[in-house]
Amino acid sequence: MLKIKNLHASIDGKKILKGINLEVNAGEVHAIMGPNGSGKSTLASVIAGKEDFEVTQGSVEMNGEDLDDTSPEERAHKGIFLSFQYPIEIPGVSVTNFMKTAINESRKAKGMEDMPANVMLKLIREKAELLDIDRKFLSRSLNQGFSGGEKKRNEIFQMAMLEPKLAILDETDSGLDIDALRIVANGVNKLRSDDKATIVITHYQRLLEYIVPDFVHVIHDGKIVKSGGKELALELEDKGYDWLKQEAAI
Repeated sequence: MLKIKNLHASIDGKKILKGINLEVNAGEVHAIMGPNGSGKSTLASVIAGKEDFEVTQGSVEMNGEDLDDTSPEERAHKGIFLSFQYPIEIPGVSVTNFMKTAINESRKAKGMEDMPANVMLKLIREKAELLDIDRKFLSRSLNQGFSGGEKKRNEIFQMAMLEPKLAILDETDSGLDIDALRIVANGVNKLRSDDKATIVITHYQRLLEYIVPDFVHVIHDGKIVKSGGKELALELEDKGYDWLKQEAAI
């Protein structure tokens, strides 16, 4: 599904990614870990096509198609979803109306007509029920006055509605208490399927107690320096990132 080859990227002339190689197949969950400044969020942004970053070498392919010249909007329409560490607030626009607009814009890009109102309402109710979301929540202004956990739950709801082929969760556990973490992780687990893939970016192993990855990759100084199974996250918890920095220097 996703194939990244020798990816180098920079921002404002500063090199951040220095040769990333990664392959993610349908049905898989990949966790990407690493210390602050290692390149984790930059990798997520580059996959999603954020224009702040310049790809200087290498490629990002989705289902065999090179994404080099595609905009963030085009990538979203192709099935790439990126959650944000700090979701924006949109006063006056309800969660429901935001989702209606997002879905119909995606359908429009594919040459489809707007989803009929009754079908849309049924879909919203089904996904809200799946994720244990109160309907009152759906009438609130997007992220306005939301707690950290509510903002993350809203992003999982968006993911459920849009049904992306590849979901990238960029530090979705940031600032969450243990109860909110469980709620978000439960939503992610309910949305796992054989035809979709997920990349979870995190600092800490605790999220991976609830979202069990198939593969764990560790980024240091813009490169993936170690990959393994879920046990690698436990090893990092025990030894810390300095252990891998020493290995990378050898």
